[in-house]
Amino acid sequence: MPLFKRPREDEAAVRTIERAAPLGEYEAIARELSAWEFSGQRREMLDGERYYAGDHDILRRRRTVIGEGGKTFAAESLPNTRIVDNQYARHADIKTNYLLGKPVTFACPDAKCAEALGKTLGADFMRTLRRAALTALNCGVAWLYPFINGGGELQFKMFSGAQIMPLWKDAEHKSFDTAVRLYFVEEYAAGERRLVKKADIFTPKGVLTCVFSNGAFIPEGGRRCYVNAGERGYNWERLPLIPIRCNAHEIPLIRRARSLQDAINILESDLMNRMQEDVHNTVLILKNYDGQDLGEFRRNLMTYGAVKVRTVEGHDGGVESLRVEVNASGAETALKMLKRALTENVKSCDAKDDRMGQTPNQMNIRSMYSDMDLDANAMETEIRAAFYEILRFVSAYFALTGRGGFSPEEISVIFNRDTLINESEAVENCVKSKGIISDETIISMHPWVEDPAREKERMK
Repeated sequence: MPLFKRPREDEAAVRTIERAAPLGEYEAIARELSAWEFSGQRREMLDGERYYAGDHDILRRRRTVIGEGGKTFAAESLPNTRIVDNQYARHADIKTNYLLGKPVTFACPDAKCAEALGKTLGADFMRTLRRAALTALNCGVAWLYPFINGGGELQFKMFSGAQIMPLWKDAEHKSFDTAVRLYFVEEYAAGERRLVKKADIFTPKGVLTCVFSNGAFIPEGGRRCYVNAGERGYNWERLPLIPIRCNAHEIPLIRRARSLQDAINILESDLMNRMQEDVHNTVLILKNYDGQDLGEFRRNLMTYGAVKVRTVEGHDGGVESLRVEVNASGAETALKMLKRALTENVKSCDAKDDRMGQTPNQMNIRSMYSDMDLDANAMETEIRAAFYEILRFVSAYFALTGRGGFSPEEISVIFNRDTLINESEAVENCVKSKGIISDETIISMHPWVEDPAREKERMK
């Protein structure tokens, strides 16, 4: 069934009404968008992208002390180191590169179809797909938008999950016929730069761009078709938004990592603060103390490292010191524990794992990758489902451009995971397999061979 359809003739009248009248039919969508914009779900998506970029909560931390009456106040004179040890971004990159670090390949029964598919879904698409997978980890879901550029080529654009609000028809999030993209555009008015909040409303009839202000849509022009071929406009028969999920429940990685990442930042920052407080390494103990209340005493102790006392008739006065040592070894142990807990919670791996010491065998490497491999299987399942939709749009594009369509069921998508291996052990196993299995299989499993067919020709 083709994915393109011509707009009806009466849609011109609809465009005229949209230009002139308020969008009463979209009032319910505007209310949904207002609620979603400030929802906890979207805030978590934005936090995932913010943490990946290195903007952590520790950067807004202030050091406080207890003052008079037990109240806290900011102590500007104390060192306030804000260290961002971005382990979250490190593991997000590791998980993305493990699954999509190498290009996805396609197995097609038709050589011409395979060549055309390789050109359409080439390096540019693979880069977009990798960005979408990384965004899906940060937000729980990302979106691919197929479009035909000015040169007549099919391309894909990536939208963050924090930009797209789909109106799902079912609880499993499998079907929807309306979605809204919320974004900001820089505009200049009277020589001043300002940010304008806009919304693209995607429907089966086309896309409508509006200004979103005070919880209402203000249309800019009329509804547009998704595809323009010459003077003709076409719409896809299904909404051109393809979800890329990191898991079936669309749970972002930041939910499992945030508390541990914050603890790592706080621990390292506090350790550096203690090392910088050289004047506070010695706490003065003044005998025969009286005078200030406990709140003022604690404030002076925290701020100056000393307190002022009086003697009683000049007797039993004196000053003693108490040396406070920074327990760096204890902090190092706690930091190692937190980083390991973060690795386990996000289901990633650590190349500095004890199992990688000396010369690890393949079983040790597989054990190190086991958690990440299971998590990658779940994400691969979601991306395979997305590829079925991607290939449907590619088939419709081929049919439109006269290249002949194909059935997505005929295409096999192969994910080439980027896994560490013990090359010496792998080569030894290939040598031992000689005479037991075919040379073609041995060549394909050899770690130094990238193109088995080309390698076979070289051997001849």
